Amino acid sequence: MTRSTLLDRLPAVTPAVMRALAIAAVVAQAGIAVTGSIVRVTGSGLGCPTWPECFPGSLVPTPHPEVEPLTQWIEFGNRLLTGVVVLVAGACLLAALGTRPRRRRLTALALVQPLGVVAQAVIGGGVVLLGLVWWSVSVHLLVSMVLVWLAMQLVAAASDGAGPPRRLVPGAVRGLAATSTALLAAVLVAGSFVTAAGPHAGDAQTPRLQVAVQSAAQVHADLLFCYLGLLVGLGFALRAVAAPGRVLRRYAVLVGVVVAQGLLGGIQYALGIPEILVSLHVLGAALVTVAAAALWATLTERPALPAPTPAPAPALADRGA
Repeated sequence: MTRSTLLDRLPAVTPAVMRALAIAAVVAQAGIAVTGSIVRVTGSGLGCPTWPECFPGSLVPTPHPEVEPLTQWIEFGNRLLTGVVVLVAGACLLAALGTRPRRRRLTALALVQPLGVVAQAVIGGGVVLLGLVWWSVSVHLLVSMVLVWLAMQLVAAASDGAGPPRRLVPGAVRGLAATSTALLAAVLVAGSFVTAAGPHAGDAQTPRLQVAVQSAAQVHADLLFCYLGLLVGLGFALRAVAAPGRVLRRYAVLVGVVVAQGLLGGIQYALGIPEILVSLHVLGAALVTVAAAALWATLTERPALPAPTPAPAPALADRGA
């Protein structure tokens, strides 16, 4: 039996189901980033000091004189949540293969999700085996943000048609939006460096980034203000080209989320970086990523292909012939 025949035997999946699964992927990818921050701020990063086992010879937490049971279960619980993300990502891929007609872009975006989860599991294992060295934790977080972004593109693709893409704004405006996305990536990287230099290492013995927290936070704030300034310019550009209403609405949501995230970051810094606000700030970073990805996705539409025109019925033969 050929591969195409096997895929054709999958039950047909409606766009609504595909979209629901894609939204679940966004929630799962963002959620695992937040639970990872909880592991870090509770000092539970080495609650399971090896990988893929929790302790040598045991996949699950086990009594140990040097590791508190709660610390073990916080880290182990985060590992278990990876299984949920795997199930959601796998369901997205199967649903994409079950769409009719099957679309290459949708399938590719769906395939990225399980591959990304596997990559994150390996990266997470490396983080543990490296003793939570600061740069490995930063990579782990930033890959999560990339997967959140791609999951949002999957949400948009779930409602797309199979027709050719149509740009809703001129190329220069798309270029400005792309530049803002690159600057957002820089903001996220700088934010991960603030965490790397701060007090929440995931374990008391973990070496920190040897940069003053104040200096790292200043760079992070400066980049955020640059990002906001670029968003203001993007807003004027969208108005100037009479962008569709849904583009303007998503732009407004993005600006609102970025302002809220900036305020939260300022409060977090002023209060001495309390644990709960660190996790809320990671959630805010995921929400900013979602909003920015949604805006980018809405700059292009892919309509459905027109229905084929039925062939005219053959003329009846002349009875007198």
